[in-house]
Amino acid sequence: MRIRTSTSEELPVLQDIERAAGLCFRDIGMDEVADDEPLSLEELSRYQRAGRAWVAVDDADRAMAYLITDPVDGNIHIEQISVHPDSARRGVGRALIDHIATRAAGDGVPALTLTTFVDVAWNAPYYAARCGFRALTEAELTPGLRRIRLSEAGHGLDRWPRVCMRRDVG
Repeated sequence: MRIRTSTSEELPVLQDIERAAGLCFRDIGMDEVADDEPLSLEELSRYQRAGRAWVAVDDADRAMAYLITDPVDGNIHIEQISVHPDSARRGVGRALIDHIATRAAGDGVPALTLTTFVDVAWNAPYYAARCGFRALTEAELTPGLRRIRLSEAGHGLDRWPRVCMRRDVG
């Protein structure tokens, strides 16, 4: 496995990865999440052109997972990370996160943040146990994280408990 920035040609593949990864939410009764469409090609293109879209690729240079980020309040916010189910449970997602953490530390960025579902095994419990994230208290939320949570609530994601998490990298 290798990690590199994404190319514009593979943006449709990123959409396919997210659709496939989202299907597992159906198995736990979160059909709305499973049915949610990935970011548009235009939105993904903005991340790709800004150098904020990474892929984990196999030996044939085919993307099997991706991660996109936004700068939020001086930190790097993981906007989306998706691993194709055929490549799940092999450390691919963790490798992407570690790659971004190393880049952040090298750039003097203090932390990674993300928002995720509290009670989904491959979300908050995974990020805490395997990736070094901790849940933030309400008092620790930055203005940017509060805006992200409001946006998520507007999209109906608050139907299930959500949490903001942080991983210090410096």
